Amino acid sequence: MLESLSKHFFYPLWELKDRSIRLAELKRLEAQQWQSAEIVAEDQWARLSELLRHAQTNSPWYRKLFREQCVDVETIRTPGDFQSLPVTTKKDIRNNTDAFIADGFRKEDCVRAKTGGSTGVSLDLYFDKACQERRNAAQFLVDRWAGWDLGVKKAAVWGNPPVAKTPKQKIRQVLLDRTVYLDTMDLSPDSMAEFVALWRQEKPKVIFGHAHSIFQFARYVLDSSITDLRPKGIVATSMMLLEPERQVIEQAFGCSVTNRYGCEEVGLIACECESHNGLHLNMPHVYVEFLDAHDQPVSPGQPGKIVVTDLNNYAMPLIRYRVEDVGVPSERSCSCGRSWPLMERLEGRVADFLKTPDGSQVAGISLVERTLTKVPGLEQMQLVQEDLHFIRINRVKARDYTPDTDDQLINEMRGVFPETVRLQIETVPSIPQEPSGKFRFSICKV
Repeated sequence: MLESLSKHFFYPLWELKDRSIRLAELKRLEAQQWQSAEIVAEDQWARLSELLRHAQTNSPWYRKLFREQCVDVETIRTPGDFQSLPVTTKKDIRNNTDAFIADGFRKEDCVRAKTGGSTGVSLDLYFDKACQERRNAAQFLVDRWAGWDLGVKKAAVWGNPPVAKTPKQKIRQVLLDRTVYLDTMDLSPDSMAEFVALWRQEKPKVIFGHAHSIFQFARYVLDSSITDLRPKGIVATSMMLLEPERQVIEQAFGCSVTNRYGCEEVGLIACECESHNGLHLNMPHVYVEFLDAHDQPVSPGQPGKIVVTDLNNYAMPLIRYRVEDVGVPSERSCSCGRSWPLMERLEGRVADFLKTPDGSQVAGISLVERTLTKVPGLEQMQLVQEDLHFIRINRVKARDYTPDTDDQLINEMRGVFPETVRLQIETVPSIPQEPSGKFRFSICKV
């Protein structure tokens, strides 16, 4: 009863009270996902052109940049023209935050967020209200792809969960948000046992959270022979979903995992649909490029640095923003029938790429994933490159660990790193968390 009331009565009523555009935007996205690729691309380009005109007129940062580059946005008519604009970096934003705030917007009136700075650069970010609501609508849409809908109770495996303090927040939690939390900052057998008891009481239908944290909970569920937690959907986000971990999660809960990719700076970038065969790019809200070392587009199937333009945020425009992640674009069409193009996979952050003495780079997370798949006896691992000739391997033993496991692990690593690189295996009980509650499987300090 409450689930139906939440979706059909409380959500619309709350939207009306807040004068929000979330549900209207959700309706637009629901229709647009099935439109032809040509229509979607035309709409995206129109929104991009409008944002460029706004930035040239109202953004102190881009107004100055375009003037120095002798750019008139009215002459940008093709993707090739657009690629002539400089890439925006995290350092640009950190050192010039106020210059990115557009004329007519005040920081105190905007929604404020802050990135955690796990790659060494923390950022203060500002969004106008309409931007935030459009981002929420996109989340609602892809939540439906994963089996969740408005009003459905969910289990969130998340760090530092919000605590409802004001009467308004408490009412919203009961009527709308309807979420029970497992705090990833306190993942222990006791806390997970308490969460299982809470799950059985509250009966959430969807799991949402950090990919690796969901994996840890799934591992606990399997080890404890718990078989009655059966959600309709699982959304793994905030960090890379490794294929071996996906398999464990699906085994534990008897449900497919939906892999989702986004960032604090621009919101949702891409998400799997029901087909689980690549991630659909969020065409209506972001313009995504995949670039090589010379900032030129890569071919489909080739890894490239992800550069994103946020089509929603007029308070703090971000144009050709390098998120410092690497992904692989696709030219395939999805069997689901949606026209939004696919990203084959995420390969990790730029900072996660390890270096070899000959100057080449290795996708550390991909190496971890491949090794976990090929070498029996490994439950988790993390690669930490301390310098060019030394890599520390933090290894968690699995139940099927044998004396041969480490030899196989070293042999697998030697297929990538020569004998001049010292490989040191460390036995650890688990992979350590970042302060944000996330996990990094590959860290390069070179």
